[in-house]
Amino acid sequence: MSKPILFISDLHLQDDRPDLTRALLMFLQENKGKCEALYILGDLFEVWLGDDGITATSDTVAQALHEFAGCGSDVYLMHGNRDFLMGTEFAARCGASLLAEPYRLHSKLGDIVLMHGDVLCTDDTEYQAFRSMVRSAEWQADFLARNLDERIAFARQARQQSSAATAEKQDDIMDVNQAAVLEFLQRVDCPRLLHGHTHRPYVHSIALQSKIDGSSEATRMVLGDWGERGWYAELDGEHWQLKQYSITA
Repeated sequence: MSKPILFISDLHLQDDRPDLTRALLMFLQENKGKCEALYILGDLFEVWLGDDGITATSDTVAQALHEFAGCGSDVYLMHGNRDFLMGTEFAARCGASLLAEPYRLHSKLGDIVLMHGDVLCTDDTEYQAFRSMVRSAEWQADFLARNLDERIAFARQARQQSSAATAEKQDDIMDVNQAAVLEFLQRVDCPRLLHGHTHRPYVHSIALQSKIDGSSEATRMVLGDWGERGWYAELDGEHWQLKQYSITA
């Protein structure tokens, strides 16, 4: 009998939120040896300044994921908009593999495209310009060449500017653009999309103007962020569903 595949994203782990770390550790303990794979679709951490910037939280998480992988489940990490500098060194510490997005997962249900989701928020032009800059190899090489204190100072300033800019934006601007979603699904020829980023957990049915992969309807499943509750998706054979995870204080 095959084991299910689990998907999570947007935990935003950080040293001053030990409750979130405890929730992840409990989730891993409950599912240890019981799933085929765990896919973490970005923003596992609130901020990531390079694999040399290990914190107490990231060290604990790496050990727990490595132990989880050692019990027979493959672990995959995808970059989010907060932890896009996560590298192969940290992934190896977790016993995990880094995935480039979009990633096409083959399953009994059919193909599912996995991504973090921020690239689909095309109405937020300021963010998309910032994303293009920080995802370039040149920018990342220059940033990682700085000492850790400089990187921390940059991240603190960038976060303050981002918070101020976000407060002035209309809520819908920070959600995915529906035309961008349709264009993406048509381009990859797949009727199933799973992502996080927007913190708006839901399962959307999308009517297609032309058939994709023989289907006239597509499904976009959105993972939620972890806070008062955790969110995860479960793919079990030919069935997938969005689930909530109870987080105890």
